[in-house]
Amino acid sequence: MSPREIFALRDHLGAELKGRTISDAHDVVSLTGILSHTVLGGRLHELSGRAVLLKLSDQLRSGLAMIELDGIARRMLLCPPDLNPAHLDALIADAGIDAVVTDEPELWAASGVPLVVTAPQLPPQATAPAKTERGTEWLMLTSGTSGVPKIAGHTLEALTGAIVAEGPSRGPAPVWATFYDIRRYGGLQIFLRAILSGGSLVLSDPHEALADHVARLKARGVSHISGTPSHWRKLLMSGSAAQFAPAYVRLSGEIADQAVLDGLKAAFPHASVGHAYASTEAGVGFAVNDGLEGFPADYLGNRNGVEMKVVDGSLRIRSTRTAHAYIGRNAASLTDDDGFVDSGDIVELRGNRYYFVGRRGGIINIGGLKVHPEEIEAVINRHPDVRMSRAKSRKSPITGGIVVADVILAEGTDPARAKEIRDQIMDLCRAQLASHKVPAVLRFVEVLDVTPAGKLARTDA
Repeated sequence: MSPREIFALRDHLGAELKGRTISDAHDVVSLTGILSHTVLGGRLHELSGRAVLLKLSDQLRSGLAMIELDGIARRMLLCPPDLNPAHLDALIADAGIDAVVTDEPELWAASGVPLVVTAPQLPPQATAPAKTERGTEWLMLTSGTSGVPKIAGHTLEALTGAIVAEGPSRGPAPVWATFYDIRRYGGLQIFLRAILSGGSLVLSDPHEALADHVARLKARGVSHISGTPSHWRKLLMSGSAAQFAPAYVRLSGEIADQAVLDGLKAAFPHASVGHAYASTEAGVGFAVNDGLEGFPADYLGNRNGVEMKVVDGSLRIRSTRTAHAYIGRNAASLTDDDGFVDSGDIVELRGNRYYFVGRRGGIINIGGLKVHPEEIEAVINRHPDVRMSRAKSRKSPITGGIVVADVILAEGTDPARAKEIRDQIMDLCRAQLASHKVPAVLRFVEVLDVTPAGKLARTDA
């Protein structure tokens, strides 16, 4: 990469753009003049050219540290807050980490990492502005595995490819928010959008009550917001949506079925509701803004620099937005011989539209037949009194496995109608699903677990 091709986040920040902020539930930091401040205790020069593991307890300092480190560090590994500490040694070795930025220095005293930099508490301290030295490699951890997560390597150009392709935003600078953590791919995309769009960003807090979070979003003037379908279903269930009126609502990370899209359109009638396809490895593939689940069949082929095809039912993507490699001592190849990333997301063509039916790795076994739980949930969620559902398998001495479904009813549903609703849901399933996919047991529950990544937790009973 030649010097003129190198750019860093600091190139999109400056005193000429007034009123920009990044905030969480406790602090608000001005992005105007942030380049002359530090959250690294003035030790940025010591991190020059190093492979830095960024592990801070809060998103706000993490985001500010990313701005400082980009263009200075050789590579930067973002660690989400729920990372299993038992995996750290393997990740440090795989990524060649030789420096750590942390707010818990005592935990690293015997780590063997040569340099440990302690990030002080906010507010940022004054410092001399730094100049971009190099293109920093951004390392992100994949989710959805119980073992050591894979490390996907990105350039800033790849991470911002979809944002740059959209061009500058029209009208007032957006105020972005996301239910994601910005140390995950979905959240990082929103963090980068806020920086590149000249806007502001409001961060989530896992310890904050949803009603308080929504009140904060409204108070900060949030206009654009993203999250997983599970995040949005929780918001719709809470009743807090009535207190909030964003201009743009974005879903990603899970299958956006028609029920959640319709629910959001009803809750936010004046908002543009869209769902995006992206993953840590494949990058941002496309966005769908027509209000319908799935995506048009003509998205396949080369569209806006993103090539897509379906092989054995699995969506495959090739573009400059994808990660360039898995990082590690025994890392597998990230792409096939033609440069396509196999997403592992299974799609099905119906008419002139492709529909997502589930993850290859998420299939459950029912009497020797393969079943995607998301397909069952999409049918259950179509019932007007259902807000959210989860299908899973349960062992059976006769068939080896049966489908059980846990269902959360919409707020205000009359409990006396439970049997009627159960019968209606079962009729829907029998009419639209093969017999082995129809739930043998359907239970009404108050809560369904969501993972720290914002996705429906899936464990077999």
